[in-house]
Amino acid sequence: MSLFKSAFTVGSFTLCSRILGYIRDILIASVLGAGFLADAFFVAFRLPNFFRTLSAEGAFNAAFVPLFAGKLEEKGKDEAVSFASHVLSFMFFILLCLTIIMQIFMPAVMHVLAPGFLDDAEKFDVTVQFGRIVFPYLLFISLMSLFSGVLNSFGKFAVAASAPIWLNICCIFALLVVAKYTDTPAHALAWAVMVSGVIQFLWVAVAAYKNGARIYLSLPKLDDDVKILLKRMVPGIIGGGVTQINLWINTVIATTMAGAVSYLYYADRLVQFPLAIIGTAMGTALLPVLSRQIKGKKLDEAINTQNRALEIVMIFTIPAAVALIIIAEPLISVMFERGKFGAEETKATSAALIAYAVGLPAFVMIKIFLPSFFANGDTKTPVKIAAICLVANVTISLILIRYIGHVGLAVATSFSSWLNTSLLCGILIKRGIYKADSSLNIRLLKVSLSSAVMGVMLFYMQGFMGSYLSGMFMQKFIALSGLIISGVVAFFVVSYITKCVRPSDFRRLLKG
Repeated sequence: MSLFKSAFTVGSFTLCSRILGYIRDILIASVLGAGFLADAFFVAFRLPNFFRTLSAEGAFNAAFVPLFAGKLEEKGKDEAVSFASHVLSFMFFILLCLTIIMQIFMPAVMHVLAPGFLDDAEKFDVTVQFGRIVFPYLLFISLMSLFSGVLNSFGKFAVAASAPIWLNICCIFALLVVAKYTDTPAHALAWAVMVSGVIQFLWVAVAAYKNGARIYLSLPKLDDDVKILLKRMVPGIIGGGVTQINLWINTVIATTMAGAVSYLYYADRLVQFPLAIIGTAMGTALLPVLSRQIKGKKLDEAINTQNRALEIVMIFTIPAAVALIIIAEPLISVMFERGKFGAEETKATSAALIAYAVGLPAFVMIKIFLPSFFANGDTKTPVKIAAICLVANVTISLILIRYIGHVGLAVATSFSSWLNTSLLCGILIKRGIYKADSSLNIRLLKVSLSSAVMGVMLFYMQGFMGSYLSGMFMQKFIALSGLIISGVVAFFVVSYITKCVRPSDFRRLLKG
């Protein structure tokens, strides 16, 4: 399967998951709004989700996939599966201990992570309770990531990419059915998160076994291969997850402002839609391909692979960022403005969305540049860059919240991500393992031109349709749909005229 077919497979399932995710978020916004239960749930859910993003999606995959793919290439499936079994046993032991510790010390953890909740005893106690319920999700989802890495190395991307759909199914079911039997709808959500982790783990583990990966549990042993994995993971925990670290810092600071956690959550969810479908999907498919090319000392092929990957992701990312900036408020209004989520919440959330959208191209490019470091076995350089970006993020956040409140946190995240992207790219170029070719540069100029034309058209159309975008839901929905369709048509018409995007490009990419 070609790189772009693999990315398309991952992206397609991610799209399905995100659509269900937005149905979930619409229900959450309607039932919980931006009140104290919503803030408590989002903070609690961020805790395992933060660790998951770092260990399961970031550092672990960055270290595990190149090692597993290398053993698969050089020593065969049996040796690779044996390595995976040792990692699974060690991982299970560590995560089980971490889960038990977190259950005991959750109040102390929340003292650090949600200091803004301390003045409200009920809010703090509920956050601790939710944290204890959802944290075991980390155990199952991290084990799932190992089996996902194995399947991806086998060239099997569909099952792992479809697993997150179960989280959204469980949450939707909890809100519609289970909520009436629990203390609050937020309690039902918390339990749904934990149960979905078990289902996702079983979903991927069974598929791995069916594909011949007979991975088993044994007494944990810290052998040389596991030591190498851990050595690569430690710096990668920060380097691979800098975006999530920035978001978590925002959450900690946001707990000092009423509603800010929820505003940032809803805005981040919309930015995560194109990021996951485009950036994460391509990054997931790119890592095993680059690992094999670099292992085979095919540097020119690896550079070409990165350039073509950047071309395809920027075709979608740049116009998506422009559209999110221009139509942020009507988009938030149609998506979430109902029930306890009113016009005031819409304005606050759309302001954060605009700030996040400015950083969207950087968020995506990080996903493309990091695999090159990881495939070369370098997880130390990204952590050094991450340290610089973290300092920049915290400094800018603390300065801007005095003037623009929660929006300053989103601005700081976008700025630090652009800084991260620039440093990653600059170092790759300096080392001679990446160079943007003329095809990429020309394509980026044309995509930017097409996106600018689309943005101008959306801006003026939004002004003309102002009364329709502020009416009843169906009226707003139809008007927003018209805006989006017009924007897509405008982008592709200009792209076709400038020969930026042609149907033959996609046929060629999908054929590999």
